[in-house]
Amino acid sequence: MEGADQLLLAGVNDSHLTALSRLADCRVILRGDELILSGPPEAVEEVVPVAKRMVRQARLHEPLDVGDVERYYREATDGQGPSEFDASSDEAEEVSVTLPQAGKLIQPKSEGQRRYLDAMQNNDVTVGIGPAGTGKTYLAVAKAVAALHRKRVRKIILTRPAVEAGEELGFLPGDIREKVDPYLRPLYDALGDMMPREEMQRAIEEETVEIAPLAYMRGRTLSDAFLILDEAQNATTAQMKMFLTRLGLNSQVVITGDKTQIDLSHPGASGLIEIEELLRGIDGIEFVYLSETDVVRHRLVKEIIRAYRDQDDDGGPS
Repeated sequence: MEGADQLLLAGVNDSHLTALSRLADCRVILRGDELILSGPPEAVEEVVPVAKRMVRQARLHEPLDVGDVERYYREATDGQGPSEFDASSDEAEEVSVTLPQAGKLIQPKSEGQRRYLDAMQNNDVTVGIGPAGTGKTYLAVAKAVAALHRKRVRKIILTRPAVEAGEELGFLPGDIREKVDPYLRPLYDALGDMMPREEMQRAIEEETVEIAPLAYMRGRTLSDAFLILDEAQNATTAQMKMFLTRLGLNSQVVITGDKTQIDLSHPGASGLIEIEELLRGIDGIEFVYLSETDVVRHRLVKEIIRAYRDQDDDGGPS
């Protein structure tokens, strides 16, 4: 346990250790530089890989909360833990994203996330498809910021379709920026978690980082850039073609979307659905599918996604 942040490992008032003890039905004690597990052999065996993940996270000074502890335990006991994916493995470390300016080391927390990061590492165009909470946008922004810091690209462009979900843009208060900013807020939030605030503001002012609605991409050719199209399920087929053909020399594209949340008036017109068949098999383009097993938000998000999926499989509400 040498080098681990003990406060981060234990949590406020030992909340992380208490949660692990409650879940595994065994004693979990932090004594000096030792994390002691005691109880029935089968309970201790279950909790060992979870404890290892917690210790590694504390060594890396990564944020850890009770929700993470609960998720690590569920993954281990559901057969999705270290037997299939271990966030502390050399394979996971190979696809981690280091952001020294923000003091972060971002690692995949599931097998799906590992495949997604690996795809972005090895392809010019990556399409990440899956439900909310699977880290599609967060990991893509992390890759973009890392590429900018390493000077592999000169510019980051984050874009989303500004779909009118029940409200007409023209009738919303404010100027055009105030009208579209609510659609782009999740991108600002993800970026703000990867860059110190002053650096982020300076990058936006200098247009090293551009956050704009998808319509603003028309007519441009973007070289030496990392482009992210978020919420791509709401891009029309024409918009998707326009976006993909913006790709210039030494540029990389990541497209993220959730096919269960299409807000277009005609869902069949989604450009994301079209490119699944149209672009599959092209060298340099990879599709990665994430599922509820890759959700890293509150545990209930996974259950909510599963409930909606089951309802769809049953033909909708009665």
